[in-house]
Amino acid sequence: MATKVTFTVDEVTLARLQDAASRLAVSKSEVVREAILEFHERIGRLSERERLTMLRTLEGYLEQPATRDSRAADRELKEIREARRAGGRKSARRSA
Repeated sequence: MATKVTFTVDEVTLARLQDAASRLAVSKSEVVREAILEFHERIGRLSERERLTMLRTLEGYLEQPATRDSRAADRELKEIREARRAGGRKSARRSA
């Protein structure tokens, strides 16, 4: 059963809706239903613009020089692994 609703949209959105309906040879209601379905399926996912922004941020981070030498990082990783094997960092401190 279909329910009639009223929306207010700006002129640009209305023009896009009319253009989409015309190009697809479907009703404006069908365009709106399809748009809502696609939008709902994307909730929680990154848009292409968000994905590209995150990639640029990551690339910028990776281009930065290291703040310490690899030996210091290796030591920290070794400490973390040992602490995990012993039940976590807090457990390691309590037993020390």
